[in-house]
Amino acid sequence: MKLIILDRDGVINHDSPDFIKSPAEWIPVPGSLEAIARLNQAGYRVVVASNQSGIAREYFDMTVLNAIHQKMHMLAQQVGAEIEAIFFCPHAAADNCDCRKPKPGMFAEISKRYNVNLKGVPTVGDSLRDLQAGFISGCAPYLVLTGKGEKTNATGGLPPGTMVFANLAAMVDHLLKSPAAAN
Repeated sequence: MKLIILDRDGVINHDSPDFIKSPAEWIPVPGSLEAIARLNQAGYRVVVASNQSGIAREYFDMTVLNAIHQKMHMLAQQVGAEIEAIFFCPHAAADNCDCRKPKPGMFAEISKRYNVNLKGVPTVGDSLRDLQAGFISGCAPYLVLTGKGEKTNATGGLPPGTMVFANLAAMVDHLLKSPAAAN
């Protein structure tokens, strides 16, 4: 099985320092949904792993988060893309849970749910915590410069082997040209 794990805010959609708190605020990064469609066409199962502490902070509730994700799925489907599953952490950092990235809990759940070892599975994020959670889980880390990506890249300290791309579309172009993508 070919699997890829994407962060949501800053990778698939534009991020906001004030959180994405409504479907109206969820705006895709140009080319990201089409990139997901290309992944699907190449046989990849696309899942999202996203910290959503806005729930714990009471900026929005589960009904609103579901509406945001419904919009994401609808816009993805309009370009022939399918996001198979969304894993998220609703906790605040102070909760010290295992599912909030940079901890690997969400990745462990993905591994368990799909019955797959995550060694080498591509994971794409725009923040250091996204990359750390994937790297700890054995994933191949990819940083995109959208969202918080430019700041993350400038700050440094990326996990070993992290590849950096302008956006999800450029990362997917690279991934689908690599010999491993042909498998």
